[in-house]
Amino acid sequence: MPYLMSALAGALAFVVIGVSGPAAAQPRDDIVLGMAIEPAGLDPTIAAPVAIGQVVWQNVFEGLTRIDRDGAVQPQLAESWTISEDGRVYTFTLRQGVSFHDGAAFDSASAKFSLDRARGEASTNPQKQFFAAIDGVEAPDPSTLVVTLSRPAGNLLYWLGWPAAVMVDEGSAETNRSQPVGTGPFRFSEWRQGDRLTLTRFDGYWGDSPALSQATFRFISDAQAQVSALQSGQVDAFPEFGAPELYASFEVREEFETVVGHTELKVVAGMNGRKPPFDDVRVRRALMMAVDRQMIVDGAQSGYGEPIGSHYTPNDPGFVDLTGEIAYDPEGARALLAEAGYPDGFTATIKVPQMNYARRSSEVLQAMLAEIGVTLQIVPTEFPAAWVDQVLQRHDFDMTIVAHAEPLDIAIYAREDYYFGYDNPAFVETIRKAEETTDDEARFALYGKAQRMLAKDVPALYLFVMPKLGIWNEKLEGLWENEPIPSNDLTDVSWRE
Repeated sequence: MPYLMSALAGALAFVVIGVSGPAAAQPRDDIVLGMAIEPAGLDPTIAAPVAIGQVVWQNVFEGLTRIDRDGAVQPQLAESWTISEDGRVYTFTLRQGVSFHDGAAFDSASAKFSLDRARGEASTNPQKQFFAAIDGVEAPDPSTLVVTLSRPAGNLLYWLGWPAAVMVDEGSAETNRSQPVGTGPFRFSEWRQGDRLTLTRFDGYWGDSPALSQATFRFISDAQAQVSALQSGQVDAFPEFGAPELYASFEVREEFETVVGHTELKVVAGMNGRKPPFDDVRVRRALMMAVDRQMIVDGAQSGYGEPIGSHYTPNDPGFVDLTGEIAYDPEGARALLAEAGYPDGFTATIKVPQMNYARRSSEVLQAMLAEIGVTLQIVPTEFPAAWVDQVLQRHDFDMTIVAHAEPLDIAIYAREDYYFGYDNPAFVETIRKAEETTDDEARFALYGKAQRMLAKDVPALYLFVMPKLGIWNEKLEGLWENEPIPSNDLTDVSWRE
């Protein structure tokens, strides 16, 4: 409050304070968010872990399009676009007057660089397959970008809104991993690895200035430490609280807002289909028959979660409920194992990331599989570094368990040499047709067919979808209740007076 310059001003101030009380104080313009996983880097265009996008997507980096809080595609750095009749030529009109945080201009040249880099031979983009249909990119003038496809891609505008498709400048692309430079409303300030990362408001932002001047991400993996940080006020929000067994204790506290939202987090126990016994579909089906999905949700998630029967979430268009395709049947599971040549079961290892949901789910799964004679040895595996190296890249595992967070990512099973080792040409063809179909109804029907194939072939044990267990200070507004794409979009976040 300004200093008072006269007795009259003092009297007036007294009246204002007497009427308004503490609400006359200015609301805060900073926020501290808690995250369980610290990203290993800050460039979502070169690495897969979702924690990267949860810090920088929409805050630091932006795309030609964006995914909004309802999961819909919206214009962003591309103001508009037209699509040719054959669905193969997209002409984007780019937003003018946009600059990167280092002063470099965003225009069609930087957009072309970004797309060519993502689809190039040396690309390590985690969603490189999204750009495989692009045959050429042209920049006829600074505000026009022309993307020509080799085949129609019904999901292209959706894919361009993902973290992996954000726009980067050629001059800063090589250092974005540790010093990210984007066009978003916040710029990178500081990263104390192992502790926190800070973003500050970018005064040169092309859009509406965010209410927050600063955002700090605190990395706290331990559940009890998360509770303490919230209760002490060291952290204002945990948009994804990691201890479901403790969540109910916050639901009755007036100083906190608690919201159970939808996510794309599909928890699956992947099997290495390249090696025995998992190369036998009978074994995989038997393991699925031994799993009581609801019991895993209850035992590992305190009841927060929704069982699934394939790699698809109930909140996505085209969802088919396939939890009954392979129902819980331990006796049938033992008989099927015997038929496959394992009457006494077998022993296998499961590589488990350190996240609470993975550890607890694997322990419940271990007990269930023991009922049919399968001994599951839990191997703690650091995520992301060790898990990415051993499981995703070198395929050195029997089983693993992880939450796949990307929306509508059923096509991962069609990727050549992906970690499941799933090899089904009919599935690959179904996904190809779906991605080339521009009619939504026809595309989602094909995704339904693909879901049924996975439910039958079981390249992974399909367990449940994790909810978004949000906890934040009740005076905060604008945080996303649901998570149609992994994110902590702070664009519209503010404090009430």
